[in-house]
Amino acid sequence: MKHISILIPFGHTSVVNIEGAHQIFSFVNKVLNDFGKVPVVNVQLVGLSKEVSQRRGMFTINPDVLINDVKKTDLIIIPAIHGDPKIVFEQNKEFVPWILNQYKSGAEVASFCIGSFFLANTGLLNGKPATTHWGYANEFRKMFPEVNVLDEKIMTEKEGVYTSGGAYSYLNLILYLIEKHVGREIAVLIAKSFMIDIDKKSQSSFIIFKGQKSHDDNAIKKAQDYIEANYKDKITVDKIASIIALSRRNFERRFKKATANTVLEYIQRVKIEAAKLSLESARENINEVMQNVGYSDPKAFRVTFKKITGLSPIDYRKKYSKEVNI
Repeated sequence: MKHISILIPFGHTSVVNIEGAHQIFSFVNKVLNDFGKVPVVNVQLVGLSKEVSQRRGMFTINPDVLINDVKKTDLIIIPAIHGDPKIVFEQNKEFVPWILNQYKSGAEVASFCIGSFFLANTGLLNGKPATTHWGYANEFRKMFPEVNVLDEKIMTEKEGVYTSGGAYSYLNLILYLIEKHVGREIAVLIAKSFMIDIDKKSQSSFIIFKGQKSHDDNAIKKAQDYIEANYKDKITVDKIASIIALSRRNFERRFKKATANTVLEYIQRVKIEAAKLSLESARENINEVMQNVGYSDPKAFRVTFKKITGLSPIDYRKKYSKEVNI
């Protein structure tokens, strides 16, 4: 039987992550029972204290057991924990030796959403891929440069360490873990029961690109402002470099370091973000939207749009248009 430990941290934690994980993993046993099979999971809430206040006192959670009571577990779940990652880590650092010892003994570890910050602080994500809520990806990159951040992914996996993307994408990781350890048939039944899209792999279409400006390189901020003001025109790397009085090589190096994008990637993302807004709210056809953001080649526009959002322009409009026809 697989023992699943859902951590109950101190601080402002996602109660939805905790309850959702507990409910769905526990439901595995009910489904198996309906098929006349024996239970395969034992789900427990594991904490540092017998009583943990959550949501600024709105809820109180009583863990089933404390970490010292769990000598062996198979899967550790870290829910999203809100607040300053350094403070969160300090409040919950007693979990770390236990997590590391369990991992060394064969346990898998999974984080949900911004729970990846706590997981990264344990060192288990070093040299591994990870995702998190797309809105915190740049902050995560800066704090943990040794982690390979894939913010377009809904989930990542390597060497028994898992992460999931923003908010409710934790449901997709839960289904993935159930499929891996219990089987596809049970995972599909649970997906149908809870109405979860079992094969969703990307959070790209949910990303709102706001420009990565949480850095101190003023020359690069000037370049970003120029791109955002002139994205409809033909912009070259050489032209921007000359405007901010940097050599092309130095400009490209500093731009990548500051924004985590190449200059061309940044230009593309600004253009596509403008296209997304038009597709959501305006009535222009696809070609008009394409031309309004500075593209002249329909194929190049479609390929770039799908690369960044995970959807074609037509599918994106159908999914997110503010004009609803009932």
